[in-house]
Amino acid sequence: MKVSLNWIREYLDLPESLDLKTLSHDLTMRTVEVEGAINPADQLNSIVVGLINDIQPHPQADLLKVCLVDVGTDAPSTIVCGGSNIKVGMQVATALPGAMVRWHGEGDPVMIKSTKLRGVKSDGMICAASEIGLEELFPAKDDHEILDLSIFPASPGTPLAAVLELDDIVLEIDNKSLTNRPDLWCHYGLARELASIYAKELKPLPAFQPPENPARFPVTIDDPGRCRRYAALQYEGLSNGQSPHWLRVRLWKVGIRPISSLVDVTNYTMLAIGQPTHAFDKNTIRDEIIVRTARSGEQLTLLDDKKLQLCTDDLMICDRHQPIALAGVMGGKDDSILPETSSILLEIANFEPRGVRRSAARYQVRTESAIRNEKGLDTQRVDQAMAVADHLIHALYPDARMSAYTDEYPVKTRCPVIQVSLDWLSIRLGRAIGANQAREVLEPLGFAVEENGQNLMVRVPSWRATGDVSQKDDVLEEIARMIGYEHFDFIPPTVRLHKAVNQPGIQLERRVREYLAFSCGMREVYTYPWIHRQFLDAAGVQASACLELSSPPSPDTGTLRSSLVPAMLEVVEKNLRYFDDFRVFELAQVYSAKETRKTQGGEELPLQQRFLAGALVGRDARLLFRQAKGILESLPRAVMSQPLAFAQREQPAWADSKAWLNILCCDVVIGHLALLSSPSAKAADIKHAQAVLFELNMEALPPLASRTNSYQPLPLFPRVAQDFSVLLDEKVSWAEVQSALEKSVIDLTFVEEYRGKQIPEGKKSLTFTVTFGSDKGTLTSQEIEEKMGSINKKLQKLGGELRI
Repeated sequence: MKVSLNWIREYLDLPESLDLKTLSHDLTMRTVEVEGAINPADQLNSIVVGLINDIQPHPQADLLKVCLVDVGTDAPSTIVCGGSNIKVGMQVATALPGAMVRWHGEGDPVMIKSTKLRGVKSDGMICAASEIGLEELFPAKDDHEILDLSIFPASPGTPLAAVLELDDIVLEIDNKSLTNRPDLWCHYGLARELASIYAKELKPLPAFQPPENPARFPVTIDDPGRCRRYAALQYEGLSNGQSPHWLRVRLWKVGIRPISSLVDVTNYTMLAIGQPTHAFDKNTIRDEIIVRTARSGEQLTLLDDKKLQLCTDDLMICDRHQPIALAGVMGGKDDSILPETSSILLEIANFEPRGVRRSAARYQVRTESAIRNEKGLDTQRVDQAMAVADHLIHALYPDARMSAYTDEYPVKTRCPVIQVSLDWLSIRLGRAIGANQAREVLEPLGFAVEENGQNLMVRVPSWRATGDVSQKDDVLEEIARMIGYEHFDFIPPTVRLHKAVNQPGIQLERRVREYLAFSCGMREVYTYPWIHRQFLDAAGVQASACLELSSPPSPDTGTLRSSLVPAMLEVVEKNLRYFDDFRVFELAQVYSAKETRKTQGGEELPLQQRFLAGALVGRDARLLFRQAKGILESLPRAVMSQPLAFAQREQPAWADSKAWLNILCCDVVIGHLALLSSPSAKAADIKHAQAVLFELNMEALPPLASRTNSYQPLPLFPRVAQDFSVLLDEKVSWAEVQSALEKSVIDLTFVEEYRGKQIPEGKKSLTFTVTFGSDKGTLTSQEIEEKMGSINKKLQKLGGELRI
């Protein structure tokens, strides 16, 4: 959220010595996080008001003109311009050399320099609004229209920022820090906080005085639980034109596009005190306002031209015949402010927040009104909104009159009284606090405090009573933050360590991550738990096997993952835009729609399991498959888990028909390893690359106890390693060779099997390495020869013949 400091100053007098750094720190430490601050004037450095004194045709370009412009210097500047609306005597925005502009409002800013344009020297640039970032403040009729400043009383050479009153500090507030503070989604709420922080007086808002014995506009609320207050104010004698500059620039600085005077009134009121409002063209409303839920089959076209097929859960603002607005979210196109509007019905209402959020999420409509309404506003704020809006309307339209007024108020926000013990506060704060100090802190925030012996009776103000402050711990927080957390002494907690907690599953996951990242050169990725339908289909995962989200982030991401493969496909597709080959993995939860588990309370919840998935991407499919298999084969020893085996039992839907294996643990399939098939790659939009993927259920991979490792001492004397190459029958397996030799050697390592032209048919050449030695001393040549002879005899019993 953006906040104008000039606007804040209308509600309180900040300390004169206060600098931006101190203000940002104090506000962040006590109330909300200030992410940054900008001055809108900074973007207009070296841009001044210029007066066109003369215009001549360009000698070499029909569409260009050579202008003589007074920019406040001793001599006028010659500037070449192609604007369609320039004329002598026109005041224009002139960018002098050194200014930063965007050519035709596009691309990155470029610095203006004195240069020749078609042979004529130009000492600056006459700017369109879009070229200096003011297109929303001054919308142009066409792309070649120059910004006309003739209505502003300014001398040539005056900085443009000063003429447009842009010199201001705009704070960028982190929205997350405002989530539970609906009172801070406005300038007056933040002014209240700053007044408390700096012990300044908060100026009151104007009071609302409805006319005596006003006519009543018919309003009916069918469901008071969802619409707790609805005020309708009818005004006559209006006209819908452009707002005065001060109002337009005030909205523009905080990110709201000025539209027209009547619409700007509603946006100003919302930004001032946080209460959304909406104005209808009175002449389009049929007889009355009815607040009700939508009926089956009803439709509504919103202001942004989005057509809604309404749900019976949607709360609607209706006239006698049809819906005219989606309550708390956005108005309808046909009944809101029109260019010819001269009479309005101003809606200022309070809606139940959850219903507003459901409707906004259902139709993917995020508006400033919806954001505020779904936080939970107090009904008393409607009074402030009526006062601010009425005051502004009469300031803009002195002849306006309120011809009808209705305020339906079935439910009032209750202000709870919370009892807090002073002893309890002192213990929790770690310092003694008295009733007077607590009162000094709380009363500027709007709390009413009464002393009752050793207890405080704290009445919560309405703007904090919608769920923000409801118990004594909340009062404690208010006192602590306003004192300042940095002013409390740090008291370290007492920690007693009795014994280490062994969590083999957690340790296994950590070792898996370290093994894949450090030993295998893979990068860990994190993906969202909801899956895009495209990648779900590419992986062959049935949507019926997935859990459906009631409020999905987007229409195409409405299911939770039951496998990590679809997410891996999306990661591969996105990263192939930047890399030709890479390795990634993810260890995360998957969700089953078919299997459930019981909680300790007996509740049935969808089964959640931890899965591991990885992808190796490159050009050589054969090499990638072998590398992936090698990674998985070495994984159990590296992470101390049960060993893995491989077999072909159940082909995954996304796998190539030939290059796939199931991953087995204890003879149970716990995952898959496969080359991505061509149809799946095409469906996932993976092009010009091969991808090998693996996935396994981590909860089906039991970790081994750490004490299963055995100690092996280093040899005391040198050992001898000898390579053997022996000719054997095809039917003799490596296992038989191992069985024959393992008892007479220290180590036996397979090297390779060879079949070729030099090898007789029905035979194979087997190469392996043996290691032998003695713990009593270094082997002599004779002892080595005896060992070799013993090995040769055992190989001859298998029908083997040594090859030299």
